Amino acid sequence: MTDDPATLLDTAAPSWRADIDALAFRPDDHSGVCMVHRHAFRTLMRRMPGTEDCLAFYRDHVKTFQAAAAAKLQRIAMAGDTNFHLTSRDLARQMAK
Repeated sequence: MTDDPATLLDTAAPSWRADIDALAFRPDDHSGVCMVHRHAFRTLMRRMPGTEDCLAFYRDHVKTFQAAAAAKLQRIAMAGDTNFHLTSRDLARQMAK
């Protein structure tokens, strides 16, 4: 089994990475994986969420997560296969739009 998160992720659905306590998803038009730590969800939700809470929050705000990932990719100018993290600040910035 590989440790590469890109090979562990179904491109159509988010997954929970217990090893890093984070949600992982594939941003549109990017072959790397984007991860969001449980603590980012805690800041956004104002409580310590469970895994299912994080997955539900992602599903409810998938366009925001995709937009925040696209904005970060553009801002940082990452390679097309780079794995990266979104922070609560990245997501809050997008939610404010």
